[in-house]
Amino acid sequence: MDLMDNDPFDFLCNFKKGDQVRFERFVHRTFNGGDCLFFLHSLRNIYLNHGGLEAVFSEGYAAEGTIFGTLNYFRRVFLSIPYEKHVCKHIADVSANASAKRLNMFLRWMVRSDEHEVDFGLWKGIPTSSLMLPLDVHTGDVARAYGLLTRKQNDWKAVEEVTDVLRTLDANDPVKYDFALFGIGAFEGKEDLIYTPTRSKL
Repeated sequence: MDLMDNDPFDFLCNFKKGDQVRFERFVHRTFNGGDCLFFLHSLRNIYLNHGGLEAVFSEGYAAEGTIFGTLNYFRRVFLSIPYEKHVCKHIADVSANASAKRLNMFLRWMVRSDEHEVDFGLWKGIPTSSLMLPLDVHTGDVARAYGLLTRKQNDWKAVEEVTDVLRTLDANDPVKYDFALFGIGAFEGKEDLIYTPTRSKL
């Protein structure tokens, strides 16, 4: 935020070549300055030429009808400008069976809304009922412990399996269970989980 003068939208829209210098030494885990600059250029392209992120995701959903198709569509648009091969690892590819945890979490924030206002609920082009669980080690372990998931890998097939089960509990808002699944896994520890081969109700 500091590097974008605490006004990211204005910064992207008015991004100049000279602004690149401040990002060249940026590093966060495996995300480096070159990756960051590509993201800035891609987001600039999306906001100036595609109507913004909401428009891209909404158009993807309208065209494909599933979150799987929506995420594929978004990835194509995001990589529609020239890029170095190494940046691809930072944009989940569900067609290669990636779980896309971060993108599913982002969609949960932007689409989902309830009386507790945990998520923003700003986007209206994607129904809450279509959202997919942001699957990680915590949600995966707990889902298996409660018999909600049988697949061992935390990949897209597992996302589909566990979300389908959660829809049987609440078809309109399946990812609301993300809070319980993550919380149990992150704060109670694996040693507290009792694994069962049968599905039980949350």
